[in-house]
Amino acid sequence: MPQTVHLFVFDSLADWEPGFVVAGLNNPEGQKVPGRYRVCTVAATREPITTVGGVRIQPDLSLDQVKPEASAMLILPGGESWDQGGNVEAVEKAKGFLAAGTPVAAICGATAGLARGGVLDTRKHTSNAPEYLAATGYRGAHLYQAADVVSDGGVTTASAMKSLEFAREIFARLDVYEEKVLEAWYGLFKTGDPKFYAALVG
Repeated sequence: MPQTVHLFVFDSLADWEPGFVVAGLNNPEGQKVPGRYRVCTVAATREPITTVGGVRIQPDLSLDQVKPEASAMLILPGGESWDQGGNVEAVEKAKGFLAAGTPVAAICGATAGLARGGVLDTRKHTSNAPEYLAATGYRGAHLYQAADVVSDGGVTTASAMKSLEFAREIFARLDVYEEKVLEAWYGLFKTGDPKFYAALVG
């Protein structure tokens, strides 16, 4: 039975930010345990949502149906709603996940949501820029790291421009690929050099 990774979806979701993650988790090719994970979309309600790119998604579940013990990870993509103070229910769900020992991964605007919720007050983290998070009024500015992606205390954070690195970190945390396969995958998408493709399929 596959383990479920829950992907939070909402109106204005930035389509590209979870793209590498979803494709990698749902494609068993090259995985250490093929088919170990499946991605399940979850939203505030079961009503369809529309991404910033105009793609309509019918959520598989509503947030109140999701239990941390039945999940391998909660992924929070970015999108305009976060900057408008939205998605508060997703932040509360993330807190529940962390309290239960289930990891959470956030990119771009979702990091601001976690900051507002106090999740980043005690954890090393990164985001689009320190000033971006400072505007939330959170108390964790001294823990901000100038890095592509940071994992600490069960939380992975990343900048909007680092969706590839975000995916690599999630794959590593979930032990999806052998290390050499993961590095070949990253090298191929980062550089386009065909030598990485040979290593990936070899």
